[in-house]
Amino acid sequence: MALIVHKYGGTSMGSSERIRNVAKRVAKWARAGHQMVVVPSAMSGETNRLLALAKEVSPAAIDAAAMRELDMIAATGEQVSVGLLALALQAEGMQAISYTGWQVPVKTDSAYTKARIESIDDARVRADLAAGKVVIITGFQGIDDEGSITTLGRGGSDTSAVAVAAALRADECLIYTDVDGVYTTDPRVVPEARRLHTISFEEMLEMASLGSKVLQIRSVEFAGKYRVPLRVLSSFTPWDIAIDEEAKSGTLITFEEDEKMEKAVVSGIAFNRDEAKFTVVGVPDKPGIAYQILGTVAEANIDVDVIVQNVSHDGRTDFSFTVHRNDYQRTLDLLKNTIMPATGALQVSSDPKICKVSIVGIGMKSHVGVAAKMFRTLSEEGINIQMITTSEIKTSVVIDEKYMELAVRALHRSFGLDATDEQTA
Repeated sequence: MALIVHKYGGTSMGSSERIRNVAKRVAKWARAGHQMVVVPSAMSGETNRLLALAKEVSPAAIDAAAMRELDMIAATGEQVSVGLLALALQAEGMQAISYTGWQVPVKTDSAYTKARIESIDDARVRADLAAGKVVIITGFQGIDDEGSITTLGRGGSDTSAVAVAAALRADECLIYTDVDGVYTTDPRVVPEARRLHTISFEEMLEMASLGSKVLQIRSVEFAGKYRVPLRVLSSFTPWDIAIDEEAKSGTLITFEEDEKMEKAVVSGIAFNRDEAKFTVVGVPDKPGIAYQILGTVAEANIDVDVIVQNVSHDGRTDFSFTVHRNDYQRTLDLLKNTIMPATGALQVSSDPKICKVSIVGIGMKSHVGVAAKMFRTLSEEGINIQMITTSEIKTSVVIDEKYMELAVRALHRSFGLDATDEQTA
């Protein structure tokens, strides 16, 4: 008997029929003797609908008090999902019980709409599992020290599932999605993209951070920190597929690097179109200026991605960075109203229509000239690079958004990812 955590995304929970299919799949695993914990997302489109209602009532809801209420509203989508799934499992003859994040409880900080999990009390869940029940826990949400409901940000159900698996020391966490694994890039952009049988934790962490939508980055961070065995697979395979076959499908995120991984210099192409770039022009080139700019941005709970500081001229320099496009207006207001006056900067320029394209691969550690090949490929397509950032296993460039798909297709082809190899199916 193993303790297994299943996570189902919004598309998998998108209708009563799909919820019944999820229940049949979970029941199959439970009848095979496994202890089952399920973490479902809200039904497809439900969170967007709820937040759209909030925006109709209060278009400018961005202060802390308003953020708290947004979390209160958004969290109800998952509550509906867990209740429906519990009913569907009971109809399958299973003992099933549902819990919200605050009932477990899943303790978080108070960063509304972007909360981070601090601890999970597993006593109630373990007692139910010992009693033979399937336990269903809301994803995406928790509770802070003040007793307020919090949410973890988009894709937060992935993080909830992995965190629950870590707390329970689960044997495996299966992330069921509307795709059948992790691909070399998005097949909607490059039809020739291939599914990877395995991907290293490091590569998956980079791809998640760089824009791959398969897993939320914090879920991968949790998996790495607590070494949670993680597999991404499709919820649209027939529910009655043999468990042995299902357990080997999709993409395994592994903590072991092997020789086959080394053969692939680049394993995938990630991209993120939800980026905005800012340049603070003519800031005094002196110690502490980067902190003065980015510290203020961080205090507003805005994540900064790529950072570039230019060479100084006449005691002044230009400082550029990118943020998520959702934070564009707040960042622009901060720069113009607070940071410019405080630093003595000459002006602020911004561009909300840029994107980031990245190549990722463990093999980059042991091969030279990979970045140069990337730059040559983009140059041959007439694509100008605005910013560059690198690590041991990735190189990212910021380019004009209109060239994103062209860049991804060209790089996918240039690094031979169209061809089937030992890592792809």
